[in-house]
Amino acid sequence: MEISAKMLQVEELPVDEKYYREAMNEFLKFGLSVNQIKIFFFLSKFGPNVAIEISRKLRIIRTEVYQILTSLQNKGMVLASFQHPIEFSALSLNKAILVLVNAESDRLNALKKSEIALKKIWDKIPSMTNNTEQTVEQFQILRGKNQINSKIINMISKTKKEFLILGCEKDFHKFYHADFLDILEKHSIDYKLLISTKNKELSIFNNIHNSRVKILPSTVQDNLCFLISDNEEVLFYLKNTSDSKIEDTAIWTNSESIVYSKSLLLTTLWPKSKVICQ
Repeated sequence: MEISAKMLQVEELPVDEKYYREAMNEFLKFGLSVNQIKIFFFLSKFGPNVAIEISRKLRIIRTEVYQILTSLQNKGMVLASFQHPIEFSALSLNKAILVLVNAESDRLNALKKSEIALKKIWDKIPSMTNNTEQTVEQFQILRGKNQINSKIINMISKTKKEFLILGCEKDFHKFYHADFLDILEKHSIDYKLLISTKNKELSIFNNIHNSRVKILPSTVQDNLCFLISDNEEVLFYLKNTSDSKIEDTAIWTNSESIVYSKSLLLTTLWPKSKVICQ
């Protein structure tokens, strides 16, 4: 959701709209509502204030203001005074972020514990379907670095024989910083890395035997990137070279024809490529 400074509706605070938009979009990542963020911002920038004044300044109905102030107190982001009428004040930004981060950590830890309990309960519920595994061709659209990286790690962990990667130098730097190359090396499987680059000496491959890494011919475009596991599944990136700010998007599939076409391309290019210099 894109936020603008106008949503605050506080004329006394003349600040470039983009700062509100950027800051509020960051707070949205913690699961806060727009009005929760508006009230926290207001208290942070204007100092302690009473609910009726917050309602008037931000043009939020008073009952909702009281509900939001209560929720922000429960989150530990807002404090209330003993005086009458009650004044509410916001924690400093550093303390508020720490509270939100700790809350997310606690939630993730609780989810991990729930995972174990749920698996035990789930196995006790009888299945009404035939559990015989059938190979069905499927696909999955993956958006954002976290979702894509998680899928790649899952693919590597399931690989029994061979893992193949084709990509440009920028792609392999992303894989290096995500520790995929280390994971491959430790997984004790055969793998091949085919890279499109003009740089013949890449330090990110220093710990990898040069027989596993080759540089594509210069005639091959650098807008391809895909990963293949055991010739059974493939993940390939959808590229937009004109705008580097666009969120990464990839498609995973176990489609036999798609996997075969990608594997055929890589294996055809492999003998035509040069061994990397180390």
